[in-house]
Amino acid sequence: MTTSRRTPTGAAVFSPAVTDAITTAAIDELVESGYARLAMDRVARRAGVGKSAIYRRWPSKQHMVVDVLALLSIPTGPAPDTGALRGDVRALMQSCFDWLTDPRIRAVLPDLVAESGRNPVLAEAVAHHVTRPRLIWARTALDRARDRGELAADDIDLVLDLLIAPVFWRLTHGRPVDDRYLDRLTDLTTGVAAT
Repeated sequence: MTTSRRTPTGAAVFSPAVTDAITTAAIDELVESGYARLAMDRVARRAGVGKSAIYRRWPSKQHMVVDVLALLSIPTGPAPDTGALRGDVRALMQSCFDWLTDPRIRAVLPDLVAESGRNPVLAEAVAHHVTRPRLIWARTALDRARDRGELAADDIDLVLDLLIAPVFWRLTHGRPVDDRYLDRLTDLTTGVAAT
């Protein structure tokens, strides 16, 4: 006897519009309240849904926040491929700068870094779902530079650090980051890596 599966209905079907509303509400609440004070009932109210709609999608606040941040953080296009280390590093730095200056990321990231210092489970989730995909994306361009003989394999992790750390540091300390700064940082990074 053959049985056919019934098409799911009701709560078993995730409406993309509801998921989008929750995602937008979660980002807005995270920006306004920070991670520690983010409350699922406020996210639900803002999204116009019940809390059960949130918990059907994410088992916890942490899971929801990490998934929402991943949507804002993971590059959607291919890694830069200019054919030269300097061009690729400059494009990668621009991507990091654009991400770090997105108003939502800029508002959330310092709080999330601080919260991750207190919450190792959150730190691991952010590292795995937000940071790691960005690093894999950037590493693709640097691996090509290594294959062209422009970058030593041992220097790839250092260049990855230099793509974001100086920019993040300056932005979080109110110091300007402009094209001139990114060009100079690119020159220093590629000069050091090529030496």
